[in-house]
Amino acid sequence: MRIILFVLLAAALFGQRRPLIVISVDGLDHRYLRDADKLGLKIPTLRKLMREGEFTGGLIGVVPTITWPSHTTLITGVTPREHGILGNRRPASNTGDYYWMADMLRVKTLWHATRKAGLKSAAITWPVTVSADIDFNLPEYFRSRDGGSMDYVSVFEKATVGLVEKIELFDPSFRQIWVDDRTRSIAAVYLLKQETPDLILLHFVDLDAIAHEDGPFEKDANAALEITDRHIGEILAAAPSNSVIAVLGDHGFERVDRDLNIAAFSKQVDGVGKLVNMGGLLTTTDAAVAARLRESKLLGREVPRSEVLHFAPEAKFVAAFEPKRNEGFANKPGNDFYVAPYEKGNHGWWPGLDDYRAGFLLWGPGITAGKTPALPMESVAKRFAEILGVRLER
Repeated sequence: MRIILFVLLAAALFGQRRPLIVISVDGLDHRYLRDADKLGLKIPTLRKLMREGEFTGGLIGVVPTITWPSHTTLITGVTPREHGILGNRRPASNTGDYYWMADMLRVKTLWHATRKAGLKSAAITWPVTVSADIDFNLPEYFRSRDGGSMDYVSVFEKATVGLVEKIELFDPSFRQIWVDDRTRSIAAVYLLKQETPDLILLHFVDLDAIAHEDGPFEKDANAALEITDRHIGEILAAAPSNSVIAVLGDHGFERVDRDLNIAAFSKQVDGVGKLVNMGGLLTTTDAAVAARLRESKLLGREVPRSEVLHFAPEAKFVAAFEPKRNEGFANKPGNDFYVAPYEKGNHGWWPGLDDYRAGFLLWGPGITAGKTPALPMESVAKRFAEILGVRLER
């Protein structure tokens, strides 16, 4: 009797499991999806997923709202201060290099849960995956980059042994100088047709690179997303019929017209050495300086203390301010209050900034179609674990 009950329970659990393909489009601000008509975007695959799947008001980010910490939150369900990936790069006091290695993680991930359940996982240029316990791994690793592309040789050296050669046989055009979104898509289609992993983590990067250079929601960025949409369509066509597809961004994106020069500004408010740019906020621990910041009229919203502590409970400053919309913060020599931005588009802003959200779509069997409110980024990993039928350990 016990054996029968065990078999029935296992069958029920197995029946809930669905292959999951997580497609991260780096820099996919939710406004690309919400305002697709206004922007004139030709994205038929994404429109299909929006129409037939769960379409949220976006993902509310974590501090800092940049690529590597956010990607790690998406697959762990915890904030950067908990999972340990605090930036794209480590502090200068700790080499200043990227957080390449999976053993830098302080917590378990979806791929750990997948392996423990006897399932197979795959990753394609997903951050913090070098030497990870992933069955089919093309980790994010590079010695040189060209926009969103990473040098082929570096990825080859860190990949699962034999995997690159198999993809080359499957599609000889995979081999080129750079690993870009086209070759990432080829790798995903190969995995779906030849290896059938239960979990795929795929990181597309080209949109982010172009939005930095030319600004988000502009002609070139929109064209990059339209190309990405075609790649997603190729993956959808190759996916098993019972697959769930998640398409998401890792952070929002803002156009930057000019930067407020903190070095010059601090002299005006007598705050030399007392102003710190932290997570998209200009902060101070000096109450008198805080009062002068309020009087200056050169800053954006003062972030309420309760909101600061929600996203950064370790914060010690007495006041924090966002920049004005489409402005950033810089620290450059000279007395000019405003300086040209380093890039026309950027992220890293405070996650409470209005409308600054990452996109999120979920489509497939068992997913109810409709629009839902914005979600905290930390909530996504639990949803993914439920789809896979695995337990995400803390």
